[in-house]
Amino acid sequence: MGRITRRSLTVAAAGALAATVTAGDALAEGRDGGHRPQFRGMWLATVANRDWPSKPGLPAERQRAELLGFLDTAVHRRLNAVVFQVRPTADALWPSPYEPWAECLTGAQGKDPGWDPLGTAVREAHRRGLELHAWFNPYRIANHTDPSRLIPTHPARVHPEWVVPYGGKLYYNPGLPEVRRFVQDAMLDAVVRYDIDAVHWDDYFYPYPVAGQVFDDDAAYERHGAGFPDRAAWRRNNIDRLVYETAVRVKRLKRRVRFGISPFGVWRNQATDPLGSATTAGVQTYDDLYADTRGWVRRGWLDYVVPQVYWNIGFAAADYAVLVPWWSEAVRDTGVNLYIGEALYKAGDPAQPAPWQDPAELSRHLTLDQGFPQVRGNVYFSAKEVAADRNGAMARVVADHYPYRVRPPR
Repeated sequence: MGRITRRSLTVAAAGALAATVTAGDALAEGRDGGHRPQFRGMWLATVANRDWPSKPGLPAERQRAELLGFLDTAVHRRLNAVVFQVRPTADALWPSPYEPWAECLTGAQGKDPGWDPLGTAVREAHRRGLELHAWFNPYRIANHTDPSRLIPTHPARVHPEWVVPYGGKLYYNPGLPEVRRFVQDAMLDAVVRYDIDAVHWDDYFYPYPVAGQVFDDDAAYERHGAGFPDRAAWRRNNIDRLVYETAVRVKRLKRRVRFGISPFGVWRNQATDPLGSATTAGVQTYDDLYADTRGWVRRGWLDYVVPQVYWNIGFAAADYAVLVPWWSEAVRDTGVNLYIGEALYKAGDPAQPAPWQDPAELSRHLTLDQGFPQVRGNVYFSAKEVAADRNGAMARVVADHYPYRVRPPR
């Protein structure tokens, strides 16, 4: 796999964004007043009805109204992008020829909800001057281990040899080339059909480790692992191939569509690798998820990266003030845009440590980010908290850092 240069991977998104906000909130161009483009996004999660729909089985008009309400919330908070989860568990929020309708819509996997959520989201986001990034999970099939609960025509039932149960969930096996091709086809169908602004993945590649359990890919390793020094290297190569091949295919389909990933915030601890961060995180993406996130950035395979730096300033094991400089250095001279993932869901949660009870904590994050020119924006998890704003942290961010709307970087 070769390097994909920034020139070959990144082309500016076409067309002007429609202005549907008041004059006071008008989108500010960098050339029209010196306002630097900045990515201001929120994740809109659908898995297990986390954000939307509020519950499965709502009438189509109620689902649509809730969705538009979240888009309006993004405008109200002076954001400019929504990262919409459209393939939460190997099912789809659009009429896909590859996978069934998502269970989160109607409560029954495969049941037509009577409307097209992704098509509506793209159209209505653009009307509001928002980018719409389609968020996919490549390998997760179900949040249970009973294949019989999937509809009979589900690809995981048609191809049971593709499936690995682990940690109470079902996953497609990343070690099978036919799986890698299928999940790409399923995801990229949305690129072909819709005017999305980006393909976005989160932090799930090989699953997070579960104590006492083994991800059973013995047969795949025996069949495809020749030439690798160990299973870990083979697994990383499987994920590298998925990332690289997807990057190439996205640009072949629509050059203006970007490709971004939001990994867990720690690549490797410094004690494991001198190139790693001065952290002591219990999970390292390189070693535990077999995801070489730093390598993808350094090779220029991504248009943007959004590390989930979900810790407060001063947190000993993984300090926000340590990880932002580390990621800034990781993207240096690569042309990859760096946006920081923010744990808005922790703000005001009484179960979280004291810094998260302070409404100014997130604002301090953005103030720190201003000292690193490589940081070109922030993304908030997630939409429900952007709307509810439990302790006023989001309102504080807007007041301190978002006096007007701006366009996202290209």
